Amino acid sequence: MKSNSNEMFYQLVALIVSVIIVHTVYVTVVRPNADAQIRRAAEQSAAGEQYVVPRSFFIVIKDFEQEACFVLAFWALAIMGYKSRTSLREKRMLDTPLVSIAEGTRILPDDAGQLTRPLQSLPAEQQNYLLPRALQTALSRFQTTASIQSATEAVNTICEREDSRLDSELSMVRYITWAIPSIGFIGTVRGIGAALGQAHEAMEGNIAGVTANLGVAFNSTFIALLLSIVVMFFIHQLQLIQERLVLDSNSYCENRLLRFLKSD
Repeated sequence: MKSNSNEMFYQLVALIVSVIIVHTVYVTVVRPNADAQIRRAAEQSAAGEQYVVPRSFFIVIKDFEQEACFVLAFWALAIMGYKSRTSLREKRMLDTPLVSIAEGTRILPDDAGQLTRPLQSLPAEQQNYLLPRALQTALSRFQTTASIQSATEAVNTICEREDSRLDSELSMVRYITWAIPSIGFIGTVRGIGAALGQAHEAMEGNIAGVTANLGVAFNSTFIALLLSIVVMFFIHQLQLIQERLVLDSNSYCENRLLRFLKSD
């Protein structure tokens, strides 16, 4: 429960920090540079000079939809960074001899209680990790039932539940991944709607307003889809880390404990 509260607090702080950092960059760097380039192009047009329609990085990302997409993308990356750090910490437990059983030894139900002592001496945070929980549950089940099959089923159940829990905790990241292109499409609709509202000016020969609004439409979609590709890549990497953790923990229990158990 405490771990869940800490994670929720971290996610809230990460969102606030993402909003502050991205908005500060937009206010101090992105929009001033974009406005300066647009103003320069407008002055050249008014003077009758030839100019190229500005298409710089600052102009492509200057609108509010792109800003919102960057906020969500950095928020998702922060959440995934937290979860990756936790999973990698748990993965390091696989290199720890939590149960030391010599080759050829057979563990009887009466011996299981002694093997749980190193697990119970771990710090409280580490006792909640997948591997110590799976080992302790298997030993407790074996001590109670004297059944190897029951201990094996206990390990499999713990690993399956952990896999489901890790998958469900990615729901917020999946929502953000869906929201990023959706916000981009909102910018597309807004830009096209504004361009249609200025169609009469285009018919009179002034296409500046139409092209500017169409630029908003296409730029927002471009940035949103690009960011969603990046976020999806890291989601799949995180899922790979978590799935390997569950599988390796199951294998650890099988190779380091279950194969040494012996019923009376």
